[in-house]
Amino acid sequence: MLGHSLAAFSEFSQTLVVLAPDDHHFDARCFAGLRFAVERCGGASRQASVYNGLIALANFGARDDDWVLVHDAARPGISPELVRKLVAKLRDDPVGGILALPVADTLKRVAPSMPDAPTVGPNAGPRIARTESRDGLWQAQTPQMFRLGMLREAIERARHDGHDMTDEASAIEWLGHLPKLVQGSLRNFKVTYPEDFALATAMLSAKA
Repeated sequence: MLGHSLAAFSEFSQTLVVLAPDDHHFDARCFAGLRFAVERCGGASRQASVYNGLIALANFGARDDDWVLVHDAARPGISPELVRKLVAKLRDDPVGGILALPVADTLKRVAPSMPDAPTVGPNAGPRIARTESRDGLWQAQTPQMFRLGMLREAIERARHDGHDMTDEASAIEWLGHLPKLVQGSLRNFKVTYPEDFALATAMLSAKA
């Protein structure tokens, strides 16, 4: 999965792979021919890892007004075309933005567990409290593209206020900005559940 992600960014100036300090699985020899650097500066959360990666990029010479694209390696369906589309849509934007898809599925809110609710047996399991409107809702993807300095400041502000953001756009929103949405792709889904690996394998094989 990481190899597919790195290949999608190979035409850009620099790709930084952020790893946990104790990662023993990464082998750079698996990605020969791809241009990237590695920093073992990952933190306990996504927010911490991204922040540490921004500091590392600054040490490489990146400036506060340089664009940074943050991508989940768990999204191997990203393509150079999608990356170029995002850059083209945002390069002149004052804030930046993300790839995303309008929500197509009906959304259900889970009812809170009742004290006497069964935890085992045929009647166990979550139940629906209500249906939520999907109007105006988009599903966030990556890359997410913002100026290095703005994103660093946004994460610092969120951390100061005690908030651990699950994506970069959330931190930018915390500063009061309105990130732009750029239409993504179903192929750029996040491999999360065991059955997702078979889907990703089929998709990437078809792509090849």
